[in-house]
This record gives sequence, structure tokens and C-alpha cells, in this order.
Amino acid sequence: MSCTVFQDFRKVASGTPPQVAIFLKDTTQGGGFLVFDNETGRQIDLDTRGTPEEILVRYTEQTAPEPRGRGRPRLGVVAREVTLLPRHWDWLGLQPGGASVALRKLVEEARRASGDRDRVRAAQDAAYRFISAIAGNLPGFEEAARALFAYDRRRFADLIAGWPEDVRDYAIQLAFADQDPGAS
Repeated sequence: MSCTVFQDFRKVASGTPPQVAIFLKDTTQGGGFLVFDNETGRQIDLDTRGTPEEILVRYTEQTAPEPRGRGRPRLGVVAREVTLLPRHWDWLGLQPGGASVALRKLVEEARRASGDRDRVRAAQDAAYRFISAIAGNLPGFEEAARALFAYDRRRFADLIAGWPEDVRDYAIQLAFADQDPGAS
């Protein structure tokens, strides 16, 4: 995970959560910081208590993998509950390899079929979360949001052209990061 820090409309830092937490603790730039997750665009809070070493330890412990029980831990298999109708269980039970194999195949097929749409939607949602939090009162916000969800990159860029540079650049990065820059 990585995140970016804004103070007012200016990007002042980016990095991993512990790096950013240490920056926030040590900064003398005043307050008014907003921290955003670079993947989801969500505003996040970081714990800046303690020394830099304590902050590093705290965040390292939070990201340490949990010990796993039975199953296929190297594959990352996690047991969870799935609720289906009896006819669905009957069909799954007849599939080669059983219900788990059939469900994994169905999920992978669905991921392949809708992967691009899912990535675009996630990027739009991330950009919208960010601009809602920081740019909701800037001129053209509503029209920019419409252009974002209409997947109109050029119109979105035109509508936010007058916004502060760091806000504009980060919004475009979130919204269109894995696209060809010349695409519309």
C-alpha cells in the first residue's frame, strides 16, 4: 500500500503508510493534511504516536501475514461461507473436482470476462472519492464527475484544467493510471 499527502491543494508527500506517518509526525509545515490511499482514493488516518521506530514497528506488525491453519496456505486459500440454493449445490456437486474447483473456475472466468470493466470502475471510484474529498467546492466539480463516469478522459481533463496542479494530476493518475495517455 502507498499513500499521498495533501496540504490544502498541494501534494506534500507520498510513500508507504509508515513513511508518511513519520513525515506527518516530524513535519513543521502546520496542519490541514489529508492522506489518500493511492489505490482506492479513500481518505485514511495514520497513527503518528510514538517514535519513528515505534511507528515502523506498529505498521510492520499490522502488515505481517497471519498464521494460517489447514488448507493450501501457499496458494492463499481461505475458507469462507457461501450461501446457495439447493439446486446450485446439486449442480456444483456434479462438477469434476467438486464444488470448490467449480466455484474457482467460475470466478476466474468471470474475472477474465469483466476484468477491464472492473478496473475502469475501480479507477473511477478512486478518483471520485479523491475529488469529492478535496475538490468538491472547486469550479466544474459536478461536470468533471459526470465526465469521469462517462469515461470521457479529454472532457474530464478539460474540466479540471483550472484546478490546482497537484489535485488535477493526482485525480488523472487515479482515474486513468493504466490507460494509454492518448486514449479518450
